[in-house]
Amino acid sequence: MDDASGWGIVGCGWVAREYVAPAVRASGGRLVAACDRDADAARALAPEALATTDLDALLDHPGVEAVYVATPNHAHADVVAAVAKAGLPVLCEKPLAADLFEARRLVSAADGVLAGAGFDQRFHPAHRRIAELVAAGDLGTVTAVRIVYGCWLPPGWSPDGRTHDNWRVDPARSGGGALIDLAPHGIDLVGVLLGDDLTELTVRTQRRVHAYDVDDGAVLLGSTGGGVLVQAHVSFNTADPLPRRRLEVVGTHAQLVAVDTMGQTAGGTLTRLDAATGVAADVPFDAATGPFTAQLSAFSAAVRGAPWPWPLERDLRLYELLCTAAGRS
Repeated sequence: MDDASGWGIVGCGWVAREYVAPAVRASGGRLVAACDRDADAARALAPEALATTDLDALLDHPGVEAVYVATPNHAHADVVAAVAKAGLPVLCEKPLAADLFEARRLVSAADGVLAGAGFDQRFHPAHRRIAELVAAGDLGTVTAVRIVYGCWLPPGWSPDGRTHDNWRVDPARSGGGALIDLAPHGIDLVGVLLGDDLTELTVRTQRRVHAYDVDDGAVLLGSTGGGVLVQAHVSFNTADPLPRRRLEVVGTHAQLVAVDTMGQTAGGTLTRLDAATGVAADVPFDAATGPFTAQLSAFSAAVRGAPWPWPLERDLRLYELLCTAAGRS
């Protein structure tokens, strides 16, 4: 395999169109096949490539060297199982599945192939910089992580303003609302930043603003194996113009504050507050590379033999923690 990995994408909706396909190209890869039940969506995503409604046709394409799964959550396990049976590396959008049974089935089916969960926040350059500073001891003893990650997602939301099939608020296809859609990012990110995963978690949800059958907000409180306290607020009921994306890592020597880095796009800000003086200083990072581009680059490198340090078994363990805390085990 050369450096320009050949990618197939299954599920050609908003995330694939706005982030995955551009990231394939930006990372130096080639989009060689796209599959969706909607033939027009597949053609629109990959005008230069095979567009098909037949998953087998994508898997049989000789140029496909890795597959990105961007279907609604309820379809993840079946698609990942088919990709793994074909012997292809697979990167699947988070959460692993719409429920814990399907998540376990997905992980079992992927045994024997390179497989990862699509937690793009692991790869945001600001978050990578935070992890470096934590590992270097710059923050001293880390005591707490605080996360705010919200958006406005009404029942009829759509990315293009025309179609209104908002599967993220359909419990059968999504598995939940803001909690299942947004909280997995923070739960994963805590361990990535600290090298210390969450081991205890409690959850409270709300259905307060939007008229749908899933939660539109949640708060989480937990602790890592090493004793770091973690709190998070996720929401589908926070207006987009409001401050709604913030990450704080608190230590005895310093505190890091990342604003507008939680999300799919590049940029944001990262500030270090010194614990002795209170002086705030900007922390430089690569503000041009988006997290999806960095993620696709890392997975392509893993396809070529580089290590992929996040096994699905670890991702499943954290999903089990979330589902248990939410009473969905």
